[in-house]
Order: sequence, then C-alpha cells, then structure tokens
Amino acid sequence: MTDKRGLREVSIRHCGSRTGDWRRTACRGAYISHTLGTTVNCLFVGAGAIADEYVRGLSAGSLSLAGVCDLDKKRATALADRYDCPGFTDLEAALTSVDADLVVNLTSHAAHAAVTRTALTADRHVYSQKPIALETQAANELLETAREKGLALACAPATPRAPAQQRAGRLLADGRLGPIQLGYAHAHVGRVTDWHDRPESFLETGPLYDGGVYPLALLTAWFGPVKRVRVADTLDIWPDREDQSPTAPGHVEAMLEFTAGPIVRLTASLYTPHRAREFYGLELHGDDGSLYLCDTGAMDDAADAVSFGRVGREYTIVPPQTSTDGREYLTSVEQFAARIESGEAPRDSGRQGVHIVAICNAIEKAAEYGGPVNVKPYGLSAGQVITPAEPAAMESTTTTATAATTTNSPTISTPANRDGGVTLPPVGFGCSRYRDGEYHDRVESITTALDAGYRLLDSAELYGNEHRIGELLATPGSPDRESVFIIGKPWRTNHRQENLVTACTGSLKEIGIDAFDCYMLHWPDAWAHRGRLDRLAEKSVTRQEELTFPETDDGTIETAEIPLTTAWENMHHVVDRGLAHSIGACNISLAQLETLLETGDVDPALVQVERHPYQPRNQLVAACDDQNIRVIAHSPLSAPGLLEESVLREIGHERDLSPAEVVISWNATHGVVPIPSSTTESHILGNLRGAATRLSPDECARIETLKNPDFER
Repeated sequence: MTDKRGLREVSIRHCGSRTGDWRRTACRGAYISHTLGTTVNCLFVGAGAIADEYVRGLSAGSLSLAGVCDLDKKRATALADRYDCPGFTDLEAALTSVDADLVVNLTSHAAHAAVTRTALTADRHVYSQKPIALETQAANELLETAREKGLALACAPATPRAPAQQRAGRLLADGRLGPIQLGYAHAHVGRVTDWHDRPESFLETGPLYDGGVYPLALLTAWFGPVKRVRVADTLDIWPDREDQSPTAPGHVEAMLEFTAGPIVRLTASLYTPHRAREFYGLELHGDDGSLYLCDTGAMDDAADAVSFGRVGREYTIVPPQTSTDGREYLTSVEQFAARIESGEAPRDSGRQGVHIVAICNAIEKAAEYGGPVNVKPYGLSAGQVITPAEPAAMESTTTTATAATTTNSPTISTPANRDGGVTLPPVGFGCSRYRDGEYHDRVESITTALDAGYRLLDSAELYGNEHRIGELLATPGSPDRESVFIIGKPWRTNHRQENLVTACTGSLKEIGIDAFDCYMLHWPDAWAHRGRLDRLAEKSVTRQEELTFPETDDGTIETAEIPLTTAWENMHHVVDRGLAHSIGACNISLAQLETLLETGDVDPALVQVERHPYQPRNQLVAACDDQNIRVIAHSPLSAPGLLEESVLREIGHERDLSPAEVVISWNATHGVVPIPSSTTESHILGNLRGAATRLSPDECARIETLKNPDFER
C-alpha cells in the first residue's frame, strides 16, 4: 500500500558497492539472532540535509555507518565516502549488501512509510524521521509488522527528551499549573522556498506532518492521546510572486481535545515565516498558573527557554540548574540501538508516531467535512503516556569537584545517617530577613525564587518569616511539598530539649508542613532562653533583640550551660518524633564536626557554614565528603570586597558570568550547595545560571588564590 501523496518507491538503480565484501555470508535469520557487539552497524537511507545532522558525533559514538542509500547517487556517494562505506541508490541492494542491523530512515516525508516497510520486511530494526507515515492505516500496519516480527520501531522527533522540554515537564510534574485546561501551540515551518535547498517535499506534504509533529509529540508525551478534533480549518495562502507553491494546504488550525489534559489550539503554517514572534512556541494555562516553552522542537537549550507565571504575576524565567549541552539527533538513535543490543525490541516512540499520524489525519478530515472528528485509537490507548518527562530528581551527588549533573526539581531522600546521605539541588535560596544591617520583607523575592525553580528553602526560627513561607507554599501556583527541600533551624536560645522540640513543632506549624527535610542547629553554642520566638517579624525590633540576643546587666550575651554534645543529643528527639527526616549543624568547626560524629546514634546529614573564596573551608568540606555529609554555603556572596576581585571578573568575562555567578559556580563545582539570599530578580535568575556552570580545575585553582586565612566579618 502506498501513501496518498504519490509515494515514489526507492529506485532499483544500483550505484554499486566497491567490493563484494559488503555482501552477507550468512542468512539473515542467523545474523539477527546473534548478540550485537558494542558497536552497532546502521544503514542510512536518505543523504540530504537532515543526514548531516544525524552524522554529527558518529565517529565517537556507539554506532558505525555501514552504508548509505539515496536516490541521488551524488549525495549517497558523498556521504558514504566520508565514512568509508558503500553508497547505493537501490534500497533492496543496500539491504542485501550491507551488514547493518538498524536502518535509519532519513528520506523525504512521503517516502518514510515505504522505506520503513521495506526495511522491516527485510528483518531490520528501523528508526524513522517524522512522520512515520502519512496515513493512519499505513502507520499502524508498520507497527503491526514490527510487532509480528519482533523488531524495534522508533520514530522522531525525540525532542520530548531534550533539555528545555524536560525542564518544562518537571515544572508540570511539580503541580505548578494546577488542572491544565487550555493551551496554544504553534508550528511555523515558514517559507521553505526561502530556507531549504529542496523544498518540494514540504510543499507536497504541508506544515502539519512536518512542523505540527513537534508540539504533538510533546503534548502526547505529557498528556497522552488526543480524544477528538473539535474543529479544524485549512487555508491555501501563498505569495503570488513565488514560482513554487504548496500543493497541500499551507496553513492549518485545529482545536484538539486530549483524553487526560487540556484543549489545545494548534496552528501549523508554511505561510507564517519561521522568524515570526511565535515559531514553535507552546503555552499551557491551568487554574493556578501558566507555562511558556519557546520552542517545542529545540534540541539545544537556552536560559530563557521556559517561563512560568502564576495567576496574578508576570512570567518568570525558569533557567536550567545544570549544564545543558543540548541533544544531538544521533543520541536518540544510539539509545534506541542500545535497547536493541540489550535484547529489547522497543516500539514505544513508534506507537506514539502512529497516534500522531492519526491526529493529523483527523485534523484534515475535520477541516474537509467539519468537526468534531474522533481520533482513531491507533498507537496510544486512553490514558497511556508514551514518553513522559523524566521524574524530577535532585542532585544525587558526590560532593567532589567532579560535581554530578542535576535537574530542577527534587525527589527528596533524606536518611538520617551516613549510610545514605541527602540529595539536594545545586543551589538553594536563603530566606533570612536580615540584609545589610536591616530587616527586609522577603515575600516577593521568595516567590520569585520558587517561580524560577529554586527547590531548597533555608528557613530558621530567627528569621521570623516562617509563616510567610507557609503562606507562599500554600498559594496556588507553588510547587508541591514533595518538590521542595525545606531546612529549619532553632535559635541558640532553644538548645534545651523541651525548648528545642517546642521550637521545631512551632516552626512546622507556621510553615504548614509535617516534618522538615533537615533540622539544623543554627549555632553550636547556647544562650539563655528569654521566651518563645513565634513570628519575630511581627514584633518590634527592640523586642526581637531582647528575645534573640539576651544580655546580662553589663551588656554582654548571657550564655547557657548546654554543651554541644547535649544540644546534639537533644536534636535526636526531633528525628525520633518524626519532626524531621534528618538533622544537621550550622557554623561549626572541624573539631566540632568530629564531636557530633562521636555523639549519639544519628550523624549530621548536612553541615552549613559560611563559604566563599576568601574562606573556602576546604578541610571541613573534605571531612564532610568523607562522611557522606552534604555541605551548604551560606553568605557565599556577601564578603566585603569579594565581588570586586579581578580574578572573578576575568573568569566571568571568559564564561559570560557575573563575578557573583562565578562564586556560585565555584561552590557548585565542588559539590557545595550555595544558598544566596538575593532580593533582586536578575540576581535570583543569575545565581541559577551560575549553578548550572561547572568550572575547570584551572579556574578553581585561580579562585583558590583568593584564600585569606585572616578573613573576619
């Protein structure tokens, strides 16, 4: 069966192999049963512009190009010569001659189905460029053939696995938008006669099966199948001056109803230029907030690729929190081949490809005959999500300078002993109200931080704003509790057991959570208790000072006879009572860390100290690394004169970072989690940018020259 747009079968003309060595010496059945080696041979069918994208990195990967086939002999030979393999114009001859278990189908849109069918019939696994076919029945037959033969079948695009799309998916998984009811997706392929050397395939196929596939792949990955096309329309519009014009509708619009998600208006156009304000943008709107992804088809990443806007607030950029190098086209083929090599026959993206063709066919039918049109249940079943966004996960890190990669949203694992450790994001947000000698309302900055993707909040009884944090976390548009790592700290006037437990339960009530992810001694030494510290921010400054800095008659601080060992044993009670998943200590020395490790049955999961290039605390950091204790750096940017240092400016210039972002990156590179307490939106976003960058050993060594043993506040 051929596709409806006049499919041309691959020519039987044969370019000719260079030697007879490329022919098989055993039957296909014997070949397919063998265990694949570490390098998988593949046959490229199609040697056009997209093939150049796929061959990038081929020599360094796990795939070997064993042959190239293209109707254009010159193109086939040119690509084959680059990789010292034979070139063909006859697919049957290529399949007979080339010892390749995997066919990568990079032909024009209308040829995809026929090439894939031929390859499957020859017992080859197939990875196909999108679309998998142009008719639902043909697409489903390919899937059935693969299933019956036990072969793997995959279909591009793999963009749901690209970094910006993954970040957007994790934001959805955070529950930020609430129930999602409406969306707008654009696929402006643009005037292909202006930017493509061979536009004929695009003009024959139209924008829906080319550009429209990108948002459809992402939306079906997130929300599962489309139930019906509510309404659709097409337009035959094109500039009169053009010598070539589309033979398929050049502009398509449709309203799609997902079984388990929003109603999305999809626009796909050849007429609208691809340099229009909207290119491949996607906007989703829920009861509690909105998400904007600037390009559903992007393989690379950009700091401003994803934005979130909760109801009543402007959009905030959600930058990456880990280095993102983008995704190569070949990556998906390599991953597909690895699954085949392990004994699988994956067809999940093939099923998704079939469903996307069914959606496109239903859109065309609705445009021609009127809607609504139900989407045929090919490929996906109701509620089935084919390529969901990967589960949100914090940095499951080592704390060495190699610094593991991270994601934006955490899966919290907080065992209270050194056998497990604590997983954290690469950067957190300090919630202290005290800045530059004054108290500040932090509601706006904490809200911005949450919207930008910060998922570690450093709170404390002393800050007096725990109830404000609780109000923010309860506000529609905030992330789910499970997505945020929350630190609490009792003030040093509450080291006695009864006071400490009371302080912890009071703080939990203010924030509105059942347990802290980590509860930490704010300081190791104890001061006299002067009363409860509930809602300090609502008390006068004089009263705050009386409660938190108890003085004797001569004006000195009144201490309490509670040694660190006793305070640490008292901290065990918050774990025993389920008030915290783990405990830690702030502002301690190396000797005091050793004391904690020798005291009681629960070791610290976190240690928080002031750390910056003037005071790197390398011995303490190394000792914590040895004990699987994570280190958090408070006050990473506030040391007087630090951000004026020339070495930070020089590295920042080389890295396109500010001096502050360099310091954040230096901490993250060493596996230390900085918790800046910025109040300016540009700084809040910039610190995330710094956390996503890993410095070289040489750069770290240059920064280490700033160490000042005499540094004091």
